[in-house]
Amino acid sequence: QVQLVESGGGLVQAGGSLRLSCVASGNIFSLNTMGWYRQAPGNQRELVAQITEGGATTYGDSVKGRFTISRDNAKNTVYLQMNSLKPEDTASYVCFADARSNAYSHYYRHWGQGTQVTVSS
Repeated sequence: QVQLVESGGGLVQAGGSLRLSCVASGNIFSLNTMGWYRQAPGNQRELVAQITEGGATTYGDSVKGRFTISRDNAKNTVYLQMNSLKPEDTASYVCFADARSNAYSHYYRHWGQGTQVTVSS
């Protein structure tokens, strides 16, 4: 089993910043892509950002230039630095990680419980 625990969400004013963290633990041989999705009530889930083991990044169009994703492979941790936050960034942010339990298995995607980010205007 793999567990993902997010932290860093909260309430912030528009224009402010937050940093989310997500730590993966459990039966992990290696991690491939890690990242974040978000979902607001009434909206579809959208990809915020993801990063491969090698450091290649992908961002959703709505966060490009404002959010930065990074990871610490030694700590099995992915971070999301969110700057210039807008009210429309308000959502539950859910971490994911593609993990495998040994060198011969496939990668499977695991999900965190989510952390709430609320941006006030």
